[in-house]
Amino acid sequence: MRIVIALGGNAMLQRGQPLEADIQRENISKAAEMIAKVAQEHEVILTHGNGPQVGLLALQNAAYTKVAPYPLDVLGAETAGMIGYMMEQELYNHTNGAQIATMVTQTLVDANDPAFQDPTKFVGPVYSKEEAEALAAEKGWAIKADGEYFRRVVPSPLPQGIIEVEMIRKLAEQGALVICAGGGGVPVRKDENGKLVGVEAVVDKDLSAAILAEQMGADALIIMTDVSAVCINFGKPDQKEIHKATPDAITSLDFPAGSMGPKIEAAANFVRKGGKFAGIGSLYDVVNIANGVAGTWITEEAEGISYHEGRKAAQA
Repeated sequence: MRIVIALGGNAMLQRGQPLEADIQRENISKAAEMIAKVAQEHEVILTHGNGPQVGLLALQNAAYTKVAPYPLDVLGAETAGMIGYMMEQELYNHTNGAQIATMVTQTLVDANDPAFQDPTKFVGPVYSKEEAEALAAEKGWAIKADGEYFRRVVPSPLPQGIIEVEMIRKLAEQGALVICAGGGGVPVRKDENGKLVGVEAVVDKDLSAAILAEQMGADALIIMTDVSAVCINFGKPDQKEIHKATPDAITSLDFPAGSMGPKIEAAANFVRKGGKFAGIGSLYDVVNIANGVAGTWITEEAEGISYHEGRKAAQA
């Protein structure tokens, strides 16, 4: 199969870990080991998040005042290169020298997207309420609660398409494992002359991965997260893991907009547009998710919603 795999930020940095390069590399090495196992059997196109990394670059960027701060689209491109480099190297090591290519990818967005009026995408490290309020006042940031912490938020417009999709296709057809659409891709718009212009935003990587998978004619989209499957009643005594569901059945349920909601939306959209299945679950179950025995499968061939018997999804 041709599979697009979308790695969450937890694949590179566990919540609460410091943004140290060696810690990220250690986590990426573990992720690469899992991805390499899938790549033994299938054609893999890999995407990844960049929220903590782009937030760190923004802080470093603001600390040097002798030049104007670089815009978010440029910082997004920098993180795509940085993370891609680490992933490329670790995948090479875990695949005994497979052909791997990292591409800094542009994602087209609509300049009139309402997301620009309501920032929702978390970037950067977590702060206490007091730290967040001080930074918001100092830097003019928008800040929102993220669990028990607070983080900076930036606009997250909907992706319209991946600019470099034909080059990605050519590389994949030549046998390369392609790392692309990092952080959802660098957001760009077309000006009145049809030229591409960078945009101050961060695109949701799962929605971009679904667009990429659709454009690439992928068989499957697998979204990696920090739980073993999508759950109903998460965190409650009666929580249950969803095994399989149709797109309509799973989107009829209520999931948090800031976490699982976009993943389910992306997965359902991909299947509705012709994908065979979309899987959601833990990175460490990725081989079993590809085989349909772990995680949550979203497919038109499901019968409503079925559950993993006797299992509860545990926070990783």
